[in-house]
Amino acid sequence: MTTASIMRSEGSPIAGIGWMVAAGLCFVGMTVLIKSVGTALPAAQTALLRFALGLPFLLPMLPALRRARITARHWRLLSLRAVLHSCGVGLWFYAIARIPLGDVTAINYLNPIWVTVGAALLMGEALPPRRLAAVGAAFIGAFVVLRPGLREIDPGHVAMMGTAMLIASGYLVVKRLSEDLSPEVIVAMLSLMVPLGLLPFALPVWAAPAAGDLVFLFLAAGLGTGGHYAMTRAFASAPLTVTQPVTFLQLVWAVLLGALLFGEPVDSFTVLGGAIIMGSVLFISWRETRARRAATAATPEAVLSRRASGRDARGSSRG
Repeated sequence: MTTASIMRSEGSPIAGIGWMVAAGLCFVGMTVLIKSVGTALPAAQTALLRFALGLPFLLPMLPALRRARITARHWRLLSLRAVLHSCGVGLWFYAIARIPLGDVTAINYLNPIWVTVGAALLMGEALPPRRLAAVGAAFIGAFVVLRPGLREIDPGHVAMMGTAMLIASGYLVVKRLSEDLSPEVIVAMLSLMVPLGLLPFALPVWAAPAAGDLVFLFLAAGLGTGGHYAMTRAFASAPLTVTQPVTFLQLVWAVLLGALLFGEPVDSFTVLGGAIIMGSVLFISWRETRARRAATAATPEAVLSRRASGRDARGSSRG
């Protein structure tokens, strides 16, 4: 999200909150549908079908894809992102079928934390003490959710941690790609390449899907597309410091739906750990927004504008 869009968006926080609520409902609904398929199909096949059934939703992006000039460097980055996302999605589907929805959602909040760490290690971005403390608090929150030594760690929990790291790594690649390619092209290429990346894992374990499973996965694909659209609209409507706290509702909904639909126990440690992670993400988002505003205020154009405003004010007072 650019500084200009942040500045434009500050006038409509209610719209941003509404769009983020809609995004959260879509994402939680998608997770519920995928969990309903459960272990009826192998995780790699479920992930492949979810992306393949979502291809019709790419039709509006085809004009942008045809106009794009994709270089050899872009192909390398797109391929790297597809590999990272394919592995991350495969692990995510594996985790959804095996651990409570609340755990999946809480651990997934680590995505922006891993992005922050990766940007500091790989791209040389600053990691000042306060932000570093927020990162440390987020990992404490993850330990609260997992509680190693106090309960048995399911392979699904390990898979979900891997998902958070892999998806975050993919976001770092997107940051490079977004310098040259439009969001439509990046999203379309991901949706086209991920099924190819999952195919070698899905074919050896392929099972005949039931009609109901295909319907659920098609609906999940639609909800996933709708969720990303709503989230993009939220970011364009309000600052991150307004929209980010709303994402905590996803954890509340996931815990409630897990209990109501799948008989999963309500785990207070999951809610507490998720709140700690979410608080860390919110702090980092707030600091980033402040830094962007400060950078914008320090630009020569902004300084000249303030000076001109001051001269006009003095002229008005003398008149």
